[in-house]
Amino acid sequence: MATSGDAWIEQWLSKDRFALYVRKSGGDRTRALELYEWNAKLGAAFLHDLNHLEVALRNAYDQQLVHATLRGDRHWTDKRTVQHLFPRHMRMDQRTRKQVDANRTPRDQIGYARSAAGATPNPGKVVAELMFGFWTYMTSDLHEKTLWVPYLHKAFPQNTDRSRVHDTLTDLRKFRNRVAHHEPILSAPEARRRQLVSAMRLIRPEALAHFNAHSEVAAILAKRP
Repeated sequence: MATSGDAWIEQWLSKDRFALYVRKSGGDRTRALELYEWNAKLGAAFLHDLNHLEVALRNAYDQQLVHATLRGDRHWTDKRTVQHLFPRHMRMDQRTRKQVDANRTPRDQIGYARSAAGATPNPGKVVAELMFGFWTYMTSDLHEKTLWVPYLHKAFPQNTDRSRVHDTLTDLRKFRNRVAHHEPILSAPEARRRQLVSAMRLIRPEALAHFNAHSEVAAILAKRP
């Protein structure tokens, strides 16, 4: 049982970190520690489901972007096709107020992925090396004409709105970052679960039954201390 004399809890978690769970538990330190464990279990369950979504998303996009591969390239992640899909595009950086190439980051990310995939990079390995943030960025307004209209919209049901897809994926990316950094996810986790299921339904509806059957998120949500 956790009491005010359990200094090891703050030494383990830090005073500020544990204080949030104490506040959420109405000052009950025992319940606060249970809530912390529940949050950790919920985060692990969410990561399982987010991993499934990420794999579905990257494979759905890859299956469409192979049609963009330029003659002479093996895959859309080859250098010439990358330059074609992500051309130099200057925009004002709202933070620095300077002109920056908005497509430099995805070009660099593909370059890093190719390097990580080895001397003769296998396309599947390159795709697997690309981060979730890369895939979510591909539905930004910058890529409306270059990626969405000719290719990526085909990965979704007819008349799917690009901006809604982008907003959903951006929310889930930010949420995943919180989970990955062991942050509290006590605020509206059920809304995130529904958002995740909705995204999976859009991207790979035929896999949704399997996805739901193997998700532990709903069961853990029902056992909140």
